[in-house]
Amino acid sequence: MFKNTKAYSSFSVDDTQKAKQFYGDILGLDVIEDKMNTLTLHISGGATIIAYPKGADHTPASFTILNFLVDDIDKAVNELVTRGVTFEQYNNSYLQTDEKGVFRGVDTGQGPNIAWFKDPAGNILSVLEES
Repeated sequence: MFKNTKAYSSFSVDDTQKAKQFYGDILGLDVIEDKMNTLTLHISGGATIIAYPKGADHTPASFTILNFLVDDIDKAVNELVTRGVTFEQYNNSYLQTDEKGVFRGVDTGQGPNIAWFKDPAGNILSVLEES
């Protein structure tokens, strides 16, 4: 039914100006804000993602909402750290990140190398190394 239908993803933020600065200035995406304070994020390949204002009713996503594919995870993490991004640290029975916040899944045979971080609204994002 929807095989040839265009679709897009969306998520909420509590402060569109902080989100606009983060996605535009820190992550380097093209961001357009409309009259309703909704942000349109333009991703490589023509994909569009909507970040809509939800204010005090916003609850951050408890799962990864965006994965950015990168050629070199260490280079991407280092660059984002210089831009003020803090990476999440996980240390539990199934997921352990290193001091940089990178889960080295390739080395352990448990998936890709991936590092998670949050946007200003608390939504979880990641950089994921293409292998």
